[in-house]
Amino acid sequence: MALSYIAAGGPEFAEIQAVGAAVGDGDTRAFYKAWIAAGDRRFSQAEDAKKSGHLATARDLYLRASAFYVCSYHPLYGKPVDPLLLAAYDKQIAALNAGFALFDPPVLPQSIPFEGASMAAYFIPAADAPRSKRPTIILTNGFDATITDMYFASAVAASRRGYHCLLFDGPGQGGMLYRQNVPMRPDWEAPVRAVVDFALTLPFVDVKRVILSGSSLGGYLAPRAASGERRLAACIADPGQFAIGDSVRPLAVKLGASPESAANLGLIDDATLHKFQHVIDGNPGLHWKIIQRGLWVFGVETLRDFLRKSELFTMAGRAELIQCPTLVTAAESDSLASGAKTLFDAMRCPKTLIPFTAADSAETHCEMGNRSRLNQVVLDWLDETLGPPS
Repeated sequence: MALSYIAAGGPEFAEIQAVGAAVGDGDTRAFYKAWIAAGDRRFSQAEDAKKSGHLATARDLYLRASAFYVCSYHPLYGKPVDPLLLAAYDKQIAALNAGFALFDPPVLPQSIPFEGASMAAYFIPAADAPRSKRPTIILTNGFDATITDMYFASAVAASRRGYHCLLFDGPGQGGMLYRQNVPMRPDWEAPVRAVVDFALTLPFVDVKRVILSGSSLGGYLAPRAASGERRLAACIADPGQFAIGDSVRPLAVKLGASPESAANLGLIDDATLHKFQHVIDGNPGLHWKIIQRGLWVFGVETLRDFLRKSELFTMAGRAELIQCPTLVTAAESDSLASGAKTLFDAMRCPKTLIPFTAADSAETHCEMGNRSRLNQVVLDWLDETLGPPS
């Protein structure tokens, strides 16, 4: 993930290599310590630069430190929440805030109230016109990422192109999950409604050009929100997803479920569920994705409950409600993009489907091998759809 942030000021290639060398054959704790140590070095350098009056250097180093910290704790996902994860997250946010404070004007942390909790948010202004009304891209992430990731993956490129950005962590994401224990929910129009309400109070937001862009699971969350939020001028789904369960159904059938029972994963028989659990337990990647991460993010305790909740994340009956122009991406080697065409075909709004391939080194999940190309295509589409920012 960090490799895709190089062009936006994230850790350099050799720095990432150095972290890998420090981890060596170590375990998750060694992984954690190596990333934290790298972040601490950059944070210390930022402090020295700030004391010496080199504020631009300090800003860049604080932000880079935040990117190191955010990489450190992914292997620690799960309940109960590991104190090391919380410590790293606190470092991440402290570094992010320190860097954002050195923008001109300073970017200050915001809090958007939502159903008795609060969503952390930041307004990143257009680089060329921070105090002018401009179209504003609301960025939403998915299962894993946080505000730091969205800043490097999307906001830097958008700001350079003249767009304001509003970053937020919603239910099941970042501090809402780690600190407030608020799980993910399928009706993303609810949190986005609160975010749009907040955006429209900001003085430099062009209220007629508010855009929602979602990455990873955000490729479901963004169009789901657009299906119920009429104030959006455009929507981006990267990659487009029709239903979370669709990517799991083939495995359920392979393990013995009938196609009919696999149509609702929450109802598969106990024997197939047992096989499913056995496969997950024998695959570290699946175990991390579903047991460590999935159960925690969804706020459930068992695999069956995870599968039941997954079925709620669907655009069935919702895709045709989207009215704003919508861009759907589909990277050819991204398993989550398998539902992009299904989503695209179900929509009745002005729509565009753009594939990404290995020819551009952009074939993997969220085009992380060439995130710069994804940003170019998305921002060009926005320029053509809504008009140039200025």
